[in-house]
Amino acid sequence: MPDTPAPPVILGNEPGSFPHSVLAERHPAIIRQVRDAFPYGPEVHQGLDALLASCTKGVIEPLPADARDRERWRAWGLDAYAGRSWFDVPWLWSESYFYRQLLDAVGYFGSGPWQGIDPFRPFKLAELDAPETLEELAVLDILEDRPVEERARALLHGSLWGNRADLGFRLSDAEAEERAAVPGLVADDSETLWSLLSRRETDPEAEAGTGTGADAPAGIATETPARTRPRARTRPRTLCLVADNAGRELIPDLLLAAHLLAHGRCDRVVLHVKPYPYYVSDATTADVVDALRKLTGAPGVAADHGRRLWAAMAEGSLTVRAHPFSAAPLPYAEMPDDLRAEFATATLTIVKGDLNYRRLVGDSRWAPTTPFVDVTAYFPGPVAALRTLKSDVITGLDADTEAALVAAEGQRWRTGGTHALIQLRE
Repeated sequence: MPDTPAPPVILGNEPGSFPHSVLAERHPAIIRQVRDAFPYGPEVHQGLDALLASCTKGVIEPLPADARDRERWRAWGLDAYAGRSWFDVPWLWSESYFYRQLLDAVGYFGSGPWQGIDPFRPFKLAELDAPETLEELAVLDILEDRPVEERARALLHGSLWGNRADLGFRLSDAEAEERAAVPGLVADDSETLWSLLSRRETDPEAEAGTGTGADAPAGIATETPARTRPRARTRPRTLCLVADNAGRELIPDLLLAAHLLAHGRCDRVVLHVKPYPYYVSDATTADVVDALRKLTGAPGVAADHGRRLWAAMAEGSLTVRAHPFSAAPLPYAEMPDDLRAEFATATLTIVKGDLNYRRLVGDSRWAPTTPFVDVTAYFPGPVAALRTLKSDVITGLDADTEAALVAAEGQRWRTGGTHALIQLRE
């Protein structure tokens, strides 16, 4: 657990608060959009009506005895929260359970014709096929003639600001992209991030390059000939990239991974995605495939990147992981042992997006000046957060930055999506 004691977790029961608006306004809007996106039959419509009534005025219902994930959700706290208002349990848990129940209502987990059909797929594909996507990909042709370091920084910021394409965020704030507020970084550890990805990890068992010749007199060190001198071995450097959204955010994530692999910043990328559709636009394996197809079918340099990524997956230098915990309603401090071991061996884990940030630091009302390195001290390896700000949780700011943001915007800077951060704990 984090070394710094956390304040109470965020609930959604405060009228006028951002979490309350998500539960009271965003979730009903999502139900309506999903209902209209497919020609569902009466049974699905009844399920959606029941979920709408439950999440707005009712209580949390337990899962049926035959639900395939019932025991997992019981381990994640369902027994403690069943029968309570959606607004009176931890906001992170309430949101996660809503999406699980939405999938159930549309037959995603059932055995009927809607089994495995992503209810958010029309929204994801519409975004992927939008003219803006091709416009953003065309920038790669311009970047191609720029120095490697400049390209790297541009792709990092593309991955960071791509988070503004979050579909769920748009549903609750239709004017998010039209506001005149100037985007800006409230914290920037990018130079340390690049420094970390530039290091080579030497195998301690590798020999130093000098030794005692087999025929030399005892105690006399001789230089090993260059052609036979053992070279210091380096461990393969693995980047774990915990993805957030599909579409116009996932493509920049993949482009960043392609650049890091092509230029030797890492030897392997493990892309962590959700095991099933989650939070409207969160990326699944199917979304990775859609994004790669979009890249390979695009004109110009984008197609070259797409083909290299496709080949990287075939050879294993780019792999996709869909761990069940990626869709858990819990902070990463409670991650299972196998996931902890994987992050422990990574050169760096990059955690993308607002939801993953809440899970990384704990979904609590931290004082903004609480050190990021303290609340992530539990994490088993180096970890970086790339996130645009769309919820109240924030750590790692200096006092002057916080004061300037509050003076300029009140508390709107926390949730408006016009600010971002790059934070790192080595």
